[in-house]
Amino acid sequence: MTQPVRVLIADDHEHARQGIREILRGDPLFETVAEASGGREAIELAERWMPELVLMDIDMKEMNGLTAAQIIKSKFPSMKIVMVTVSDDIADLFEALKKGAQGYLLKNLNPGSWLEYLRAVALDESPMSRELAFRLLKEFSSGDRLRESKIPLTPREQEILSWVSKGALNKEIADKLGISEHTVKNHLKNILNKLHLDNRVQLARYAFERGYFPKEIPGEPSFHRG
Repeated sequence: MTQPVRVLIADDHEHARQGIREILRGDPLFETVAEASGGREAIELAERWMPELVLMDIDMKEMNGLTAAQIIKSKFPSMKIVMVTVSDDIADLFEALKKGAQGYLLKNLNPGSWLEYLRAVALDESPMSRELAFRLLKEFSSGDRLRESKIPLTPREQEILSWVSKGALNKEIADKLGISEHTVKNHLKNILNKLHLDNRVQLARYAFERGYFPKEIPGEPSFHRG
């Protein structure tokens, strides 16, 4: 039996913390072990309880969640942090990634989407929500991308990278490519090592910045470079 994932909730609004607690109760994988009403308290409780997962609101008065996340990650690199916010601003997403967050959730997503996403994070798949992936795709399609550089990836790794840029889960990638989830995970580890990246969310950003994304979200991945 899988051990429960210990969760710390950090939000300066009691109603928001209560709402998150209720969502987590919908899945036995998660166990809420502590709650913080500010960034400093979140840091203290992270050290005291050593949760596997921290759900951190971005906008908190006493210390914002981005600063708290950066401090927690510097002390406990293996601790997973998902930023929780009402904002779908791309700048906020990028700032969260720079601070070391593994994920980014919008408060207005339905509970089912929350649980699906957090299970993926807990099981080391760490996808972005598809809605944010689509926004990133649009943003990078219309703007300037970083100068291209040679990417030391095999054709199969490039194929997987394209699916990651769509926000696909490991199982979905495996089904599309006709390979096992275990094989997908091994490819992802190799890709992260080659590109010197820490997690899948950073990998998705990397893919967008270098044009590794499909022209059409619903269809098969392509490797168009514009």
